[in-house]
Amino acid sequence: MQGTPAYRLTTASVAKPEPTVYLWGITIVAAMGGLLFGYDWVVIGGARQFYEAYFHLTSEAMIGWANSCALIGCFAGSFAAGYAGERFGRKRVLLVSAVLFAVSSGLTGWAYSFTAFICWRIVGGTAIGLSSNISPLYIAEVSPATIRGRLVSLNQFAIVVGILLAQIANWKIARPIPDHISHTLFLETWNVQYGWRWMFCAVVVPALLFTVMSLFIPESPRWLLARGGSDAAYNVLKRVGGRSYALGELANIQQTLQAEESAQASWSELWVPGVRKIVLIGAVLAVLQQWTGINILFNYAAEVYRSAGYGENDILLNIVITGAINLIFTIIAMLIVDRVGRRPMMLLGCIGVGASHLLSGLAYRAGLHGSAVLVLTLSAIACYALTLAPVTWVLISEIFPNHVRSRAVSVAVSALWVASFALTYSFPLINRALGSSGTFLGYGTICMLGAVFVFVFVPETKGKTLEEIEAKVLTSN
Repeated sequence: MQGTPAYRLTTASVAKPEPTVYLWGITIVAAMGGLLFGYDWVVIGGARQFYEAYFHLTSEAMIGWANSCALIGCFAGSFAAGYAGERFGRKRVLLVSAVLFAVSSGLTGWAYSFTAFICWRIVGGTAIGLSSNISPLYIAEVSPATIRGRLVSLNQFAIVVGILLAQIANWKIARPIPDHISHTLFLETWNVQYGWRWMFCAVVVPALLFTVMSLFIPESPRWLLARGGSDAAYNVLKRVGGRSYALGELANIQQTLQAEESAQASWSELWVPGVRKIVLIGAVLAVLQQWTGINILFNYAAEVYRSAGYGENDILLNIVITGAINLIFTIIAMLIVDRVGRRPMMLLGCIGVGASHLLSGLAYRAGLHGSAVLVLTLSAIACYALTLAPVTWVLISEIFPNHVRSRAVSVAVSALWVASFALTYSFPLINRALGSSGTFLGYGTICMLGAVFVFVFVPETKGKTLEEIEAKVLTSN
């Protein structure tokens, strides 16, 4: 630590501040990583039918690879974020992700070979992997306990806004295509030659804005204090919640760090008794969030709605409707996550999404297409946006012990991207083998099994400081 300033000798009781303009400002900047994540992740759902035609992709394997290749980068980025976040700090990793978003989006849009398209999508995935780790982690570490769930949920809100922006951009950029157009004429349309390119490039401007704004946010006070920056950490905490809050929070963090002085924040620390179980819980939650199947409704939305009987021009509008529902219920989630608690919302999400998928599977089997599938799709997305989408990220950002948090978050989010790759790549193959009915019945069953897992293993963290959560988790294992 730097010297022995007087404020190190204070009591560990922490004031409960209201959110300040400064706190909202730095969390909004960090959450821009989520906005770019959401846009870059979902833009492919509207662009895919056009770039698939441009690159002459016909087999399920090639289609699945084009849609899932970015997840290779997501995995690499999320895995690297654990080391980079500890070694270089949260702020610098956010800055690197912003630069990668800007570069990869522009070059993906103007790729003229399938190989170049794949390479730049993987680079963009790396940006997603970095931001998906560090944005919620940074927000959790600067946020007071009483409002941490709301502020970490801001990252999910930003992801959802990015998703909706991508869906609106796809809808507005794409030009109407006559029904029953021949394949030869379809290949010559503006959408196939240029439209999908502008869909990817539209994110360059907000990525550059994120790059500039990332230069002005402070480093995480917990990271600063762990590296001897007690004065800098105190100044950040003071601006976040005032002098009383800073004194109490600084003392709590220092006590935790002192108790962990003998512990080495290495990868092996993740597998010691007491830590291993909570790391596995975090990883399973991350996998569960993906294998609810919701991302299929974003990445393969056109195929899902086409199989339900919708025409090409109606598909993009339906996708915008799903994005709007996603946004509305994410806002509701932000308002209630610190009141209702994490466990009840996770249970509600698993059961709600599972029931929607099971009913969708039965609707497909009964031949009920059109509005029936649309309503059940919107129901699944609403349940997911209200619960699993934001709460999984909140739990991942707060359940791990302080000294291994960055690496543990990296493991959980890496598991998320591995699961997402498996989901996205396998969907065309599973859908061909089982049909839409069997596919959605399978996802619904996974959701119900997830509810059992949450009920048995997931702890409640509402209203607790990160240090209190750590003490409870370690003593319960």
